[in-house]
Amino acid sequence: MTEHPDLAGLQRRLAEFAAARDWQPYHTPKNLVAALSVEASELVEIFQWLTPEESARVMDDPGTAHRVRDEVADVLAYLLQLCEVLGVDPLAALSAKIDRNEERFPTPGPDAAD
Repeated sequence: MTEHPDLAGLQRRLAEFAAARDWQPYHTPKNLVAALSVEASELVEIFQWLTPEESARVMDDPGTAHRVRDEVADVLAYLLQLCEVLGVDPLAALSAKIDRNEERFPTPGPDAAD
């Protein structure tokens, strides 16, 4: 495994992992979205009662940093599996969304106060 695997490679590994365990019948869009929501909530839980300053330093504690990395990985895994099942290219979707946001929220220019 490379130090920085590519997105397609990660999606392939996730698909192979699920296939080897016969989990594909459970990987419906509905189930994957629900699992994604649960994992995102577990990530929120780590930060729930922290002050803004504490949250900025969350990676300083090795135990908490490990939990954050695990939950980020779980969120990304379910998101990539959802994209695979729905045929969504996540990088293309993100690029298109950034394009739309740049149009919706233009950078204020010198005429912005007028």
